[in-house]
Amino acid sequence: MKRFNRRKDISPKYILLFLSAICIALIVMSTISPGFMRPIRRVTGYFITPMQRGVNGIGEWVNDRLKVMGDVKDLREENEALKKEVNYYQSEIERNESELSELSELRALYDLSELYPDYNMTVARVFSSNSSEWFSEFYINKGMNDGVYVDCNVLSDKGLLGIVTESYDNYAKVRSIIDDNSSIIAEIGGNNVLSTVDGSLTAIDNGYILISDIDKDADIEEGDRVVTSNVSDRYFFGITIGYVSDITMDTNNLTKSAHLIPASDFTDIDDVLVILDRKREVNY
Repeated sequence: MKRFNRRKDISPKYILLFLSAICIALIVMSTISPGFMRPIRRVTGYFITPMQRGVNGIGEWVNDRLKVMGDVKDLREENEALKKEVNYYQSEIERNESELSELSELRALYDLSELYPDYNMTVARVFSSNSSEWFSEFYINKGMNDGVYVDCNVLSDKGLLGIVTESYDNYAKVRSIIDDNSSIIAEIGGNNVLSTVDGSLTAIDNGYILISDIDKDADIEEGDRVVTSNVSDRYFFGITIGYVSDITMDTNNLTKSAHLIPASDFTDIDDVLVILDRKREVNY
């Protein structure tokens, strides 16, 4: 027995014709009797208007979100561009500061060279050090081709750094005054009190090196300037080494000792001044 199926028996075209007929009837009725449509408009307005408002609200919300997303994208792009610009200017500032620092240091070295007009000098740059903490031994980019030989005195803008111990064609090795192997005949204060300044990597950790062999009756005070002595066979006279601190009497009651605060900074050395003249000639 064949079952009756309404859904399949009713053709879509009949449904369309039925709806079209209703629409036409409503149009005719609204033309003939405008009041007939008022209840229908009220009913449809009651349901349709809130739906329209809701749909409009959703549309406005979506539109606002899209605008915000667009603004965020623009802001991100602008932010990235500003970051690149800031990084560029930051690198320029750092480069200019580095150049200014180097220029200032070179000017200080030039002013120092004016204090020793009788000496031939050259500026050199430090390119390596044997220690990461203290510049006890370091290398400069000038050598025998530039007139830099063993026993050339090496200065910073503050005073004595050390002496050249090895020299090659294009570079040289410098032993600083704080090195354990450094020993300098020096004079203290205005009374030309002789003493010996010895380097000490142990003592420099506390900010000083050692002064010894000071006569017990010598008139010296803390803060007195210590300079290279003319008695020295390797160092030229009058170069500032540092300043006296913590004077004590030795156990032999014949001599005094003290600490010396170096005039130069041995934690960071970039450019140096090399005196090309030497107090003694060294054969090669």
